[in-house]
Amino acid sequence: MHIALIATSSRPNSNSLRFVNYLNNLLAETNQHTVTIVNYEHYDIPFAGQGWLNADALTPFQQELTTAWASADLVIFALPEYNWTAPAQATNAIHQLGTPAFKHLFADKVFAMVGISNGRGGRQPALDMGTVVNKIISFTNSSSIVSPKLYESHETDKNIDPNGQFVGHEVYERTVRSFLDYTLTVAQRWVGAEQTA
Repeated sequence: MHIALIATSSRPNSNSLRFVNYLNNLLAETNQHTVTIVNYEHYDIPFAGQGWLNADALTPFQQELTTAWASADLVIFALPEYNWTAPAQATNAIHQLGTPAFKHLFADKVFAMVGISNGRGGRQPALDMGTVVNKIISFTNSSSIVSPKLYESHETDKNIDPNGQFVGHEVYERTVRSFLDYTLTVAQRWVGAEQTA
């Protein structure tokens, strides 16, 4: 399975990047998946209402994001919580890519949402992004789903080091593995069903 792990924080060495590196390390244990990591540190998508994306003239970051996303069967967004919702960059990217020119990004995929916090938060950005992605899937009449199980990464910097190595509480590791196993099961069923349809 092709998996895109998207860290939607534009901060260097963000907790979102720690989390996707951790997921990448867990996925590497089985050596069964092709994983691409996209980091928003070089984010340059114009804000909605101030510009738009030209599918024929993408910047290197835009090309990296859309290529990884397009080739993925499973797209996992790691969304930092800013003032109880997703960051502007994450929301804006969905707004700008939810257009006819990029409809293929919402076709034949499973999406999963992770809210990232350095405290006890993360639920709201995952819920908000899941709602918007579901709406775009519906609006574009695409055949994709948002996995119903989201993950709230509490105290991320206390549980994962900058290289994505687990260093924290065993409950954290157990719950991340449970989220990942569930998400992979949903994606494998969906991808298998799509291939036989």
